[in-house]
Amino acid sequence: MKSVFRLFVILGCLLPMALWAQDTPTLTVSAKKQVVVGERFQVVFEANAEGRNFQAPSFEGFNVVGGPFTSTSSSIQLINGTVTRSTRNSYTYAIQATREGTFQIGAASLTVDGNKVSSEPFEVKVLPDDGSYAASGGGGASSNQGQAQQNTNDPQVSGKDLFLRCIPSKKSVYLGDQVVLTYKFYTKVPVSSVSVSKMPSYAGFWTKDISDNSGKLKQSSEYVNGIEYTTAEIQKVIIVPQRSGKLAIDPMSMECIAQIRTQRSQRRSMDPFEAFFNDPFFNNNITNVQKELSSQSLSIDVKALPENGKPDSFAGAVGNYKFTSSIDKSELSTNEAVTLTLTVSGSGNVELLQMPEPVFPPDFEVYDPKITTSTDVGAQGLTGTKKAEYLAIPRRAGTFSIQPVEFTFFNPNTETYQTLLSEPYELSVKKGKDSEGDGGGVYASNQEDIKYLGNDVRHIMNDGSHLKPKHSSFFASSVYFAILLGILVVFFVLLFVLKKRADLAKDTAANRNRKADKVARGRLKNAYQHLKAKDQEKFYEEMSQALWGYIADKLGIERSKLSMETVSETMKGKDVPDELTQQFVDTLNSCEFARFAPGSAEEKMDDLYQRGIDVISKAEKVI
Repeated sequence: MKSVFRLFVILGCLLPMALWAQDTPTLTVSAKKQVVVGERFQVVFEANAEGRNFQAPSFEGFNVVGGPFTSTSSSIQLINGTVTRSTRNSYTYAIQATREGTFQIGAASLTVDGNKVSSEPFEVKVLPDDGSYAASGGGGASSNQGQAQQNTNDPQVSGKDLFLRCIPSKKSVYLGDQVVLTYKFYTKVPVSSVSVSKMPSYAGFWTKDISDNSGKLKQSSEYVNGIEYTTAEIQKVIIVPQRSGKLAIDPMSMECIAQIRTQRSQRRSMDPFEAFFNDPFFNNNITNVQKELSSQSLSIDVKALPENGKPDSFAGAVGNYKFTSSIDKSELSTNEAVTLTLTVSGSGNVELLQMPEPVFPPDFEVYDPKITTSTDVGAQGLTGTKKAEYLAIPRRAGTFSIQPVEFTFFNPNTETYQTLLSEPYELSVKKGKDSEGDGGGVYASNQEDIKYLGNDVRHIMNDGSHLKPKHSSFFASSVYFAILLGILVVFFVLLFVLKKRADLAKDTAANRNRKADKVARGRLKNAYQHLKAKDQEKFYEEMSQALWGYIADKLGIERSKLSMETVSETMKGKDVPDELTQQFVDTLNSCEFARFAPGSAEEKMDDLYQRGIDVISKAEKVI
């Protein structure tokens, strides 16, 4: 009897389990009915039954930030012998209002047991963001939405989570002083990829990219307002202003993908297996969120160099430099070469420095200097050394002196002009074996290699046709007066030539104008060698110095006042055709920015080289 009784008790307990109370399948929606432009909010679609093939509306007029983020919960209740099982599936979208107006969000749909269940469409009113509307008081989100906001993690990434900054070494500088710009990326969340979509422009600046080009971003930690961020240096650039005033720098733009960890919401359930699998340890997801970042706008205040106390020897050098000189010998023979080396080193834009020119005695033949530049990047920016080696050959014996050379620069740290002097040198020149009067000589033309002309043997004259009578008088003869007249003519011609040469020697601008084409073509020849070697840095350096140096020498522009605007205005003042002026300015711009432009480096170098030759040739014919 006891066993039968137990059997009836068990059947009595199991019989209600066969009775399930299932609600009619429905799909409801909850969201704010009133938001402001730019506000992000959630739209939650909730079904009371398990379904498939969920179809969301188009959300026209809104930007979908993320979603759908799904969550599932189920519960079993036993009330008065009746077992009720309920299931809740929610689909959450994070959307953002983009413009003012009233927008209708259509119906979503879900298939439950082969039947299609749809939600009701609803309207959302978007108000202008003028500060008069509080987002918390707008409109009527239901209690279900509030529950969804608490239980669903919206993968939104704010400006405090990741951002891009441009950090200048200083915001107020003197004309020609250097500024180091560092573009750094800050993030508190994992990031899977970073790419620069828009490089900033530097109108009015000379630039040099000093970024680490190894292809890897070095990460470090940094605290901002007490918050620790992971940082990466995107780019580092040295900029040198070429004109005074407030110069604006456009922002840099970049795109990145942030990886946000989301957790599905869970409701209280009596199902122990559901509670187990809804544990956060098993229920974490990674959502990729694409973000577009821009650095802040930046303005550099460029102060003009003071006119008070500016020495005549100042040629535009700004920085902190040392100036030294050396000579390879002080005793030599005629037609033997001597080399004078001038060296400028220190912190500043050494690449654009104009080296001082020593004055050699008139009896020396002087060749164009050999210029070498080496640069390095330090904490204060660009540092380096520039050398000018002057080769000179004495043509006459004697004792000569080379006077000291002045090098003047403006020191922005002390805000003063400083002038440094080279050493004076005394040269003792002895008569060499190849000097005049020894039957030989030395010949030099257009800085070519020195050529030695050998001695000629004079043969004894055995032709007596030119013999004259013993007592014939040469004085007061026609030949005598002809020779005297010839000597006078030669004297005045030489006097005129020497005076012309002296005038030309004093006119520095005329000398620069006359030698501009030759110097530029020498630079272009060096650039072509770097082009063949595919050495981009040295190629762009030679091309830049060829173009800037040519137009400065040709138009008589001081290096300290050299800029795109100055070149354009001066060329127009010289009645240069507008087409040639624009072509020259475009070539200068291409040379300055070619290293940052995308594309094939070899093609850019070859194209820039051909354009440089063409524009210099055209300018030489017109100017």
